[in-house]
Amino acid sequence: MRINREITNAMKELIGKYPVLALTGPRQSGKTTLLRSIFPEYTYISLENPDNRNFAETDPNGFLKLYSKHVIFDEVQRVPDLFSYIQSMVDESGLMGQFILSGSQNFHLMRNITQSLAGRVALFKLFPFDFEELISADLINNDYLENIIKGFYPAIYDRSIHPGTFYSNYMQTYIQRDVSELIAIKDLRLFQNFLGLCATRAGQLLNLNSLANECGISQPTAKAWLSALESSYIVFQLYPYHENFSKRIVKTPKLYFYDSGLLSYLLKIKNAESLSTHPFKGSLFENMMIAEYVKRMYHQNQVVDLWFWRDSAGHEVDLLINDGITLNLVEFKATQTVMTDLFKGLNFFEKESKKDRLTKTLVYAGDQKQSRSAGNVVPWLEFGASVLFNKN
Repeated sequence: MRINREITNAMKELIGKYPVLALTGPRQSGKTTLLRSIFPEYTYISLENPDNRNFAETDPNGFLKLYSKHVIFDEVQRVPDLFSYIQSMVDESGLMGQFILSGSQNFHLMRNITQSLAGRVALFKLFPFDFEELISADLINNDYLENIIKGFYPAIYDRSIHPGTFYSNYMQTYIQRDVSELIAIKDLRLFQNFLGLCATRAGQLLNLNSLANECGISQPTAKAWLSALESSYIVFQLYPYHENFSKRIVKTPKLYFYDSGLLSYLLKIKNAESLSTHPFKGSLFENMMIAEYVKRMYHQNQVVDLWFWRDSAGHEVDLLINDGITLNLVEFKATQTVMTDLFKGLNFFEKESKKDRLTKTLVYAGDQKQSRSAGNVVPWLEFGASVLFNKN
């Protein structure tokens, strides 16, 4: 089964404008499949392979003489010394699209890129499928609850793997391996408990001290573990809106998971029926929708500033999007009935901020698009293709 990835056009456009392209993202998000399909003329070399890695480590000049141009180096962060040699080669040759680099560990890959290849590389991030990719292949479920549980990793769709089976193996083989390579974890079970506690805080303000205390670890350890999860593209933080028009605003970030299926697995929610009455239903819906925007933003290579906003009295806006012209306010509600009071956070922000260029959007679990005086009402399935993505 072939699903067209949205990032394809942006990568094809920039392959002739930069000496190096770099693609990162979580394991199993489809990076290798994508690169080999859109750049079939490139030689593919995996540095996960011990023989290739040994060759690159012990004889980098000989290795790059053999693979001198139009090469994809996968998991390139495994041979960090290679980056300096690549820098010298692209500076000398002046060729565009000479190398494509790929890796699953953002920390190591980005550290080497910024040290050796700054200004020479076009950066891309590939995440699990977004709504539009699944819609184009007629694979999206019209029930948002089913999509939350199933998640969006390609293997679940390509190989019809049951989500519970996939996420169990993903936890064991990918998360634990990546995290163990980033930081020294003496007690893996304790780390699993930490990850589970992070899941219970998805969509909530991140209190690192509380998280550390509940897990029985130090605050610096919790910070290091959270950083490792971010570098492995498991979680991300959304920061509060920085414009201080109110002294009562919350300044603590919120925690989200890139994939709602993994989040559901960690919360032990196994099916849509149990999710429909679960107290975390609203948080999971919000998490899926914000992660959808983040994924689509990177897949279209249109990265903009994102925040949330909340004050000490509990007024809140789930997502603020600055497209360079307008501040777009978005609220997410896991309901199929639109009531006036669902706009109260959006309306309060509008009143307090006194901004002229501002839009208000309510994304809900229904299927009817509406235009109201309080703001636009957008069905969850149309959020990815909404006007917010079509201004550029």
